[in-house]
Amino acid sequence: MTDRHPAPPTTALHIGVDVGGTKVLAAEVDADGTVRRTARRSTPGRRVEVALVEQALTDAVREVAGGRPVAGVGLAAAGFVDAAGERVMFAPHLPWAGEPVRARLEELWGHPVALDNDANCAARAELRFGVARAATDALVVTMGTGIGGAVVLAGAMHRGRNGMAGEFGHMQVVPDGQPCECGRRGCWEQYASGNALVRHARAHLGSGPGVLRDLCGADPDRVVGPMVSRAAEAGDPVALAAFASVGHWLGVGVANLVAAFDPELVVVGGGVSAAGELLLGPAREALGSSLVGAAQREVPRLVRARFGPEAGVVGAADLSRAAAARAA
Repeated sequence: MTDRHPAPPTTALHIGVDVGGTKVLAAEVDADGTVRRTARRSTPGRRVEVALVEQALTDAVREVAGGRPVAGVGLAAAGFVDAAGERVMFAPHLPWAGEPVRARLEELWGHPVALDNDANCAARAELRFGVARAATDALVVTMGTGIGGAVVLAGAMHRGRNGMAGEFGHMQVVPDGQPCECGRRGCWEQYASGNALVRHARAHLGSGPGVLRDLCGADPDRVVGPMVSRAAEAGDPVALAAFASVGHWLGVGVANLVAAFDPELVVVGGGVSAAGELLLGPAREALGSSLVGAAQREVPRLVRARFGPEAGVVGAADLSRAAAARAA
């Protein structure tokens, strides 16, 4: 557990939990968005029993709580969450399908639980405390194992009829392209995500010398995302090319979203966003070259989320705090 700033013992404890395809991140978060403590667990994956995923969530929440009373937990789920915030209807990287996640976890943990999509939680964090505070119309793209998204119109979250607006990752960008965990082919997240970054690096590792090759012991199967980031920062050409490819596809997809929504700001969050300009530099270039009429319009700023990979837990904790205030 990471304990950054121990909170006063009288502080009501609200915990945000971000569950994705490869990891669970739980955090104690103050009312001003300050992250106090964090705990991490691995996500067992999609093809496992639901109970295993929920046990990973439980372990992370208990570690952050450290035996203290919990006022509530907000859960940011990488999946399609219904408009009522009760069920995860579909999750490409997790075993939930129409599951009453909120009620089941509330019963399991014995304290209030609030549920939303992970990208919506990330957008909530950036709107409340981060880089989108002054924005009226904005898009949030979260890049982790896959891609999530959120739409902010006229200062409010646009959720759509089923509560599932913003599932950008499963827009098809390459007909008959890479197979996706959702069951289709050519989805955007297959070209702009943590999975895409690793796949590109593994495919181009080659036999010549290089930082990435040294880090993975010349075994492509051992390549993981943080390894690619570390190698790219050291100037490794294979790692830099992987980020250039993922950044390019990020910019292409964002250009399509900008054509549809015409926002003033596009915020990129999630674990892959930790790479900063390694990712955003190529993305801005591709956005400018792919957006129709770019020379005749104001191209929106493309920026990294203030909270980076922690945006989901910050927004989830704020969601929990807001639900508690409504119930009071």
